[in-house]
Amino acid sequence: MSEKASFALRGRNPDVLTCIANLSNDEVFTPPDFANSMLNNVATMWAEGHGGEDLWSRSDVTFLDPFTKSGVFLREITTRLTKGLEEAIPDLDERVEHILTQQVFGIGITDLTSMLARRSLYCSKRANGPHSIAKSFGAEQGNIWFERTEHTWVGGNDSVVTADKDGNSIEKSTNGKCKYCGAGQLALDRGEAFETHAYAFIHTEDIRVRMGELFGEDMQFDVIIGNPPYQLNDGGFGTSAAPIYQKFVEQAKLLDPRLLTMVIPARWFAGGKGLDDFRESMLTDDRVRSIDDYLSAADVFPGVGLKGGICYFLWDRDNAGPCRVTTYLNNEEPSTTTRQLLEKGADVFIRFNEGLSILKKVVAVETGQSHSVALPKEKRFDQLVSSRKPFGLETTFKGKPTKADGDVLIYQNGGTGYTPRGVIAQGEHLVDKWKIFTGRAAPGTGNRDTYPHRILSTPFIGEPGSISSETYIAIGPFDSKDEVESALSYLTCRLTRLLVLLHKPSQDTTRKVYTFVPTQDWTQQWTDEALYDKYGINEEEKAFIEKVVRPMDLDLLGGIADA
Repeated sequence: MSEKASFALRGRNPDVLTCIANLSNDEVFTPPDFANSMLNNVATMWAEGHGGEDLWSRSDVTFLDPFTKSGVFLREITTRLTKGLEEAIPDLDERVEHILTQQVFGIGITDLTSMLARRSLYCSKRANGPHSIAKSFGAEQGNIWFERTEHTWVGGNDSVVTADKDGNSIEKSTNGKCKYCGAGQLALDRGEAFETHAYAFIHTEDIRVRMGELFGEDMQFDVIIGNPPYQLNDGGFGTSAAPIYQKFVEQAKLLDPRLLTMVIPARWFAGGKGLDDFRESMLTDDRVRSIDDYLSAADVFPGVGLKGGICYFLWDRDNAGPCRVTTYLNNEEPSTTTRQLLEKGADVFIRFNEGLSILKKVVAVETGQSHSVALPKEKRFDQLVSSRKPFGLETTFKGKPTKADGDVLIYQNGGTGYTPRGVIAQGEHLVDKWKIFTGRAAPGTGNRDTYPHRILSTPFIGEPGSISSETYIAIGPFDSKDEVESALSYLTCRLTRLLVLLHKPSQDTTRKVYTFVPTQDWTQQWTDEALYDKYGINEEEKAFIEKVVRPMDLDLLGGIADA
């Protein structure tokens, strides 16, 4: 092997993959340092299950990145194996040839990224080219496969007459969805000049058969690792996008690797469109042995607008047990504990280790039970929270600027107006009562999830004779101004909003995010000190709450202002 090739494997300084720009928020490149953190975790888990054995000294272990983009995982694996196999295969050229042809495999997600991955791994976009450090490949793809894959559209109810590739007239649907990934035909059926984003790993009836077609029928991958595409336009309203990363996880499990690790958005912990089954399967799978949770995705992927943070998990086929959970916040020392992923009484993953102990204290006081995090329905604050459209009116609804007899006041996007009662489609029991309005979406800060966090948008009192559009949710009803002011003071407390955060996967603050919040006695003004005293919150827990949740100052005459 030439000195240049050897340097490409070992030195690489500066490393172009540390500064490469992401193509989109759907296809996020993994920084090398982060990829190596994941590989360190893989190596640790391998050693724990194999009597301390060094994974990188094994010449028979196979690795697959089924959605490679920059090729960073395959490159860093090759670097580690090149060093780890020095004793087993002393000759450098022979050693690298063995690794590249027998141990590391990838599937490109686009033509461009497949060439980039080959350039990272083979030092040439063609595996059989003159500059490739692998010398025995007969095809330019090497072990990084890519071919254009098409979506399979189903369910369309509109069609056009067009021509096939041979010029024959055919009728073609125009508004279907892909049966494999759910992508919207209107968004992605764009012709041969554009990428299809029909990822081969999930566009198949039988992933085992498909892998046999690509890499050989007897291929069994020991380690599957990578950073899958996160979402695709599903043809819904506006720029509606459905998550697809869970489909890659499910397919990878079907290949039965020894170890599986992926970096994915963290919204699946508590919510996410179409993720209920995936969440249940993950949280009840005791082979998920570690989760590293980053509260702000920008700490890992600078400049990527991905609310709710990201995580990477490690799944160990042969060694079930409790999960090591590590939380990263504001570049501080991470919090790590080992626990079950699904607490009794919960249907979501409770994200903060410290938050879990606080929640258990709250529930124990309210129920007298210490073994569950479930509140009885009659004690849950979510029973006071309206549906997404509290009065049946869309966000775009606008009232009149002046009031006529019989009109009600409407809080709407951009201000207030007036509207006849006849437009009210639901929530009639709230109209003439005191209530609280708060925005459906909590405001954020650019592309980052910053902490301490507001959790809720600024709540305010809605007087009798007022309603809102979908811009707000309504909380109530309350029988008097004193009661609603008490509830308003409760929502400003940091502890209250922490309990909301434990069930809140994104900016949306719908009814279900209040599941862990207990109701209170609405005859007093609530403060954090009063809640801390009631629930026995210690100084360490108080410090954690204040680190995570921004304060709100309550002025009952002037409303609420953020601190």
